[in-house]
Amino acid sequence: MVSIGTEGPGTAACAGAIDVYFDFVSPYGWIAAERIGDVATRFARPLRWHPILLKVTVLDTMGLPPPLETPLKGPYLHHDIARSLRYHGLCLAEAARFGFSSLAAARAVLWARGAAPDHLHALILALYRAHWSDGRDISRGDTVLDIVTDVGLPRAAAAAALQSDVVKQALADENAAAIGAGIFGSPTFVVDGETFWGADRLPMVEMWIARGGW
Repeated sequence: MVSIGTEGPGTAACAGAIDVYFDFVSPYGWIAAERIGDVATRFARPLRWHPILLKVTVLDTMGLPPPLETPLKGPYLHHDIARSLRYHGLCLAEAARFGFSSLAAARAVLWARGAAPDHLHALILALYRAHWSDGRDISRGDTVLDIVTDVGLPRAAAAAALQSDVVKQALADENAAAIGAGIFGSPTFVVDGETFWGADRLPMVEMWIARGGW
């Protein structure tokens, strides 16, 4: 039996939560994952994690080309990604791949959200760091399972979940719910009904919470 945490935008049990929408293909999502925990702790706000697929939200739904393959924008992003990571004290591995499939990693997160919520943030950080900092290929299911094991979660249960129709449908539902809520990019934060797109919006998220909006 695979358990999936129900963490949709309207979940009453998590009133006041910070919803975090992210895709592991986004290194900006890594920046957010590293920093949002401090924000949540400072303001005593729970986090709700929503793995999404930018292929669905940006390429399929919005009909846009991959940003890194877009003339003018692509070269800038390659430069800015490395610069932004350095600014936040994060190291980009030479072997880190762009434009990979994040399906296996997203499914692992959805499984952990239901089966081991106390390990969820640690797993997300471990997956991000493995790919972007260590150059490991998290598009591979076996790599994802190795990381699941590294954070102390049961490999066999996770392996079953990655092939589970329940988990596959849960990811499809996450994408549909995100699109329905107007979410398209990684990272995106929703706090008290207000949406902020981009890791560089975290100071605004903090101010929004501290002031109760403006």
